[in-house]
Amino acid sequence: MGLLPGRPRVLALGEPTHGEDALLHLRNALFRQLVEQEGYRTIAIESDCLKGLLVDDHVTSGAGSLDDDVMEHGFSHGFGASAANRELVRWMWAHNDGRPASEQLRFAGVDGPLEISGAASPRQALTALHGYLAAHGDESLLPCPPATLDDLLGSDDRWTNPAVMWEPAESVGRSADARELRLIADDLVSLLDEQTPHLLAATSRDRWERARLHARTAVGLLRYHHAMADTSPSRMPRLLGVRDQMMADNVLATAERGPALVFAHNAHLQREKSSMRMGDVGVAWWSAGALVSARLGEDYAFLATALGTIRHQGVDDPPPDTLEGLLSALPESRVLVDPRQLPAGTVPRVSTWFGYAPLDPAHLGSVDGVVFVRDVA
Repeated sequence: MGLLPGRPRVLALGEPTHGEDALLHLRNALFRQLVEQEGYRTIAIESDCLKGLLVDDHVTSGAGSLDDDVMEHGFSHGFGASAANRELVRWMWAHNDGRPASEQLRFAGVDGPLEISGAASPRQALTALHGYLAAHGDESLLPCPPATLDDLLGSDDRWTNPAVMWEPAESVGRSADARELRLIADDLVSLLDEQTPHLLAATSRDRWERARLHARTAVGLLRYHHAMADTSPSRMPRLLGVRDQMMADNVLATAERGPALVFAHNAHLQREKSSMRMGDVGVAWWSAGALVSARLGEDYAFLATALGTIRHQGVDDPPPDTLEGLLSALPESRVLVDPRQLPAGTVPRVSTWFGYAPLDPAHLGSVDGVVFVRDVA
């Protein structure tokens, strides 16, 4: 906190690679310290926002079996297999046990229901939002009955068809049904906003916030499927941009509860524009961190993690003229560094493994702190 002008509402901790429990254990230790010393109450990670509801229910009420329900179905991207994630869930549940709701820790996923191979059907989000408004709002104002919604959605298989990632023509995202669903989703979101005073009184803030999550997710998924049907060169930038916008909206909603630690890839949390190469084509889009920072200002802080070696993935000692090489010469194996104290002129490191993205030294001016881990065993 000494690096920051004050306690941010969102403290973002980035990682340069996925799947390394050493980094997740470090994240867990930081979250415990933030809870015990700084009053943080929420951790949000790069995982499916709807699946994350299972984790939140478990840590706040004990609902579901830890292994068979929460770890099996509460995480996306294979993150439920992580021992460090299991440790986090167990610690949060133990911390919350016996505490009033106002003092409990909360868990959130901030990613959309998306994988690199495609996106989920909007069914879960749309039907949950429709059901909430039908049960607690003015049912006469709903744009359609549940049966119409079900008919328009059709089989979930047509939304999740993996061929769509490479064959836009296979997508239903620009079909007549999808266009109608986008109009219905817009009406449902409008009703949710219009009836907020009544809904808060009739249900609870938690249930209303969950309905808002379903609303954001339904709209975001329909936008994503619409972009998947695009055949123009803007298809990939649009897909990546929609995903990060969904992440940013979820982070901002999480921050409304109070100070939160957000953990995701550096590329999603950085203030700079993100970029990647797909074959010979470069793609750029605004990251979730850039979007959240633009909204929150100094209430957003970003710690970027840099790594020395991941030898089991073929990432060996960094060249001495890179940022990682400079940090590897420090006596500590793990250290938090003020980026203003790092010298200029280091060259970008080139990764020998596609799953690891070195820290770009040109981005140091927009980073609040660098977390360096010399070796990931």
